[in-house]
Amino acid sequence: MSDKPLPHPAPVAPSSPVQRKGSLLRTIRAVAWSFIGLRKGSEYAQDVEKLNPVHIIVVGLVAVFLLVIGLIALVNFIV
Repeated sequence: MSDKPLPHPAPVAPSSPVQRKGSLLRTIRAVAWSFIGLRKGSEYAQDVEKLNPVHIIVVGLVAVFLLVIGLIALVNFIV
């Protein structure tokens, strides 16, 4: 076993996060089209570049909540 100290890796500068400026309406449209399952590849590529992933997750969770509440209301109305 060697008594030499191990070389330290070079410090890595933190990369700045990419600022994405997508509108709320564009995010809602992207999530709605994803729920339906119809999406053009070119539009998907634009969404990946422009939309903030956190906004997509929040809008998706709200959409799922509204869908579940809507289905529960529909079932209660029918029964």
